[in-house]
Amino acid sequence: MVSVNRMAIVVKPGQPFLDWLHQVDPPSKELSLEDLWEEPSVYLVPECEGEKEIRKCLTEICGQIFEEQLDSWITEPSTWPKRRDLEAFDHWFEWSFHSLVFDLSNEPLLYEEL
Repeated sequence: MVSVNRMAIVVKPGQPFLDWLHQVDPPSKELSLEDLWEEPSVYLVPECEGEKEIRKCLTEICGQIFEEQLDSWITEPSTWPKRRDLEAFDHWFEWSFHSLVFDLSNEPLLYEEL
C-alpha cells in the first residue's frame, strides 16, 4: 500500500442538479437523488492544507468538475446553467474532501486524456 500525494473530492448531485436534469431531459423524471448518488464521482486534486486552502483549490477547479458532471448527463452546453462558480457549485452539489488517499493496487496507474 502506498500513500498518494493527492486529495480526493467526492461529488454527489444535489436537488438543483436533479431539478435541472428533469427539466432538460423529460425521461429522467423517473430518477431520484438516491439514484444519482449510487455512484458518486471521485476526483483526485492537489494536496491542500486546511479549510482555507481547500476552498481556494475548489474555487479553481469547481467549474471543471461542474461541467464534467453536467456533460455526463447532457452533452449540449446550451442547456447548462450559465453560472458555474463556487457558490453555484456549493448549491448544486454535495461534496467532501478526503486528505488520505491510498493506492492498494499493484497495477501501474494509467492516464487517459478526456
